[in-house]
Amino acid sequence: MLKIVRCFSLVAAFVLSPLTAHAHPHVWITAISELLYAPDGTITGVRHAWTFDEMFAAYALQGLPHKTKGVYTREELTSLAQTNVDSLKEYAYFTFAKEGAVGFQKKEKFGDPVDYYLEFTNGNLTLHFTLPFKVPFKSQQLQVEIFDPSYFIDFQMAQKDPIRLIGAPAGCKMNFIRPSDGTTAQTMNDAEFLAGDNANYGAMFANKITVECP
Repeated sequence: MLKIVRCFSLVAAFVLSPLTAHAHPHVWITAISELLYAPDGTITGVRHAWTFDEMFAAYALQGLPHKTKGVYTREELTSLAQTNVDSLKEYAYFTFAKEGAVGFQKKEKFGDPVDYYLEFTNGNLTLHFTLPFKVPFKSQQLQVEIFDPSYFIDFQMAQKDPIRLIGAPAGCKMNFIRPSDGTTAQTMNDAEFLAGDNANYGAMFANKITVECP
């Protein structure tokens, strides 16, 4: 019998399970993201808080040692948090950044996550982590997109204050565009998503953040 490894990346987990025959997506995340700026106006990173759907949370927590029934402390979730962030690297943390004007944009790379931990509150499992840019930079125009290219995971930004600018210079303006509802994607199975032009289909359902600074 194939062994299913518990980790954030349900791509690996569900490839070994009967759920691969189902339509996309398989996992739902409600997210809040913060763009972090240094006092000199340099953008230093992106901080995420991702709350998983109930089914994923139950799967992830299954068999995890804990002292009190229905309660998981941050310490008890430490190893699972480590597994989560380690598995995210292969997927570029589902976070993609570009700086510069349209047509002249440069992709910016992130370093390894820092300040990461899992929190279990009121039945909700939330992964907190910060993605520092490998080289902090200043830019008048910044674009950040959050999505899974395979649309295996559906990222829905929180309804209230989904995006925040932390320490941004005065005069910076942020615009946020939510994706469409994914009706077309719901009718497609995994084989279709992994083939040809559909390999990056999830980009159509990206959460798009743009920031313009003087």
